[in-house]
Amino acid sequence: MTARLLTHLRHVDLAVPDYDKQLDFYSGVWGLTKVTEDSGISFLAAEGSPEQYVVRLRKAEEKRLDLVSYGAASPADVDTLAEQLLAGGVQLVSQPGKVDTPGGGHGFRFFDVDGRTIEVVADVEVRQHRRIEEKEAIPVKLSHVVLNSPDLNRTREWYERHLGFALSDTLMHPRMGEAMHFMRISNQHHSMAIARGPHTALHHVSFEMRGLDEYMRGSGRVMRAGYRKIWGPGRHLAGDNTFTYFLDPHGNTVEYTTELEVLDEDTWHPHVYDFSQPEVTDQWGTANTMNELIAKESFNDVDRGVFVAPPV
Repeated sequence: MTARLLTHLRHVDLAVPDYDKQLDFYSGVWGLTKVTEDSGISFLAAEGSPEQYVVRLRKAEEKRLDLVSYGAASPADVDTLAEQLLAGGVQLVSQPGKVDTPGGGHGFRFFDVDGRTIEVVADVEVRQHRRIEEKEAIPVKLSHVVLNSPDLNRTREWYERHLGFALSDTLMHPRMGEAMHFMRISNQHHSMAIARGPHTALHHVSFEMRGLDEYMRGSGRVMRAGYRKIWGPGRHLAGDNTFTYFLDPHGNTVEYTTELEVLDEDTWHPHVYDFSQPEVTDQWGTANTMNELIAKESFNDVDRGVFVAPPV
């Protein structure tokens, strides 16, 4: 495993055909704040986060995951990582340099082993943010992203070797074998997970709420607005976090969560959990039962952005 140069997850960027409907969803019922918009691209922030934005929407003919962005501590770390990736045979999309998105910074982009575009940036200007108040049921920050991969362990090993991710826990099933790896770049149980799927695609994007009450209020608001709830509310065993999953207007899965586990990395040993046991998927027993139909919802459509860099 390479030295850890990434610090945190910054934002997830989506291309969507029905741009106006998506923008209404994320800046309305989902509770993000539109920071700026220009020529079919909008940047949406979480009020409790210092990140300039946590979701970028781009109007496009085809739905795709444009990119996943991570932070680094310094421009020097960005440059070091770029050199290491080049030496390791990773295909760069751009060279380290000035980033022309809100907040600026110094960064570059590259393809991961499955062909997703990944961005790493340092020195981004901090957005003025605030403490989320009691009963205010809007996202505090971006929590994590889960990616579908047809070769679970190849993807896991690539992220360990090239980007310094560490394995926190694994989900398995007696018939299916390994189904999900939870990966971390800090003491947060996971900022990314890799799910076994039939094709490369986005599995889900998760947003952290202030606490249990705000998580439940937010879940209820989205349900009352008529958006389709896939699974939840409940509490996972791996990560010990709450979950309610919904479909956005284009069929991407989005999650409200809270209380994701913080680990002692020096003493942590990964578990292998059998998710055919109901207490593994939901400790509370309040969520609808996980089944193959629910699982398939998050397979998502085949990603049209594999080894194709987004235009912006």
